[in-house]
Amino acid sequence: MQRSNSEAVYQHSGLSAKRSVLKTRLQNNKEQIYCEWRHRWVRLTPEEWVRQQLLHRLTELYGYPAGLMAVEVQISVGDARRRCDAVVYDRAMQPLMLIECKAETVALTQRTLDQAATYNRRLCVPYLMLHNGPATIVARVAEDKIEYLETIPEWNNISH
Repeated sequence: MQRSNSEAVYQHSGLSAKRSVLKTRLQNNKEQIYCEWRHRWVRLTPEEWVRQQLLHRLTELYGYPAGLMAVEVQISVGDARRRCDAVVYDRAMQPLMLIECKAETVALTQRTLDQAATYNRRLCVPYLMLHNGPATIVARVAEDKIEYLETIPEWNNISH
């Protein structure tokens, strides 16, 4: 899937969550963040910070049900096992959106899109989201066609 010049890459001035909203702690000189979806403390890496902010904002601002979101979803890609950063499910627990996060310093590139597309060959979701904090790409996927969306869709608009 090639990205076109007209694709939607957009900035979100209000997307970042406040560190005080997300639970963090220092454990054995290592910063950790509480992952509501895994129900445990995890190492706070730059990518994890971006993922946690996004997931919280999807629930708070866009109406995504937290109970229909999963983190670090393991899939098989050929002979290899991979992990999707997050997957959003519909009410029938069918995968609806695959989310790939990168640290804020990592650009969203064709390689990022290719990674998500490779995972999607296994999941066959209708929506892909790539996010690195300041930039987000959301696409609707149908067969081999990809349509870039101008904004993050609200839950009610994708969960028919």
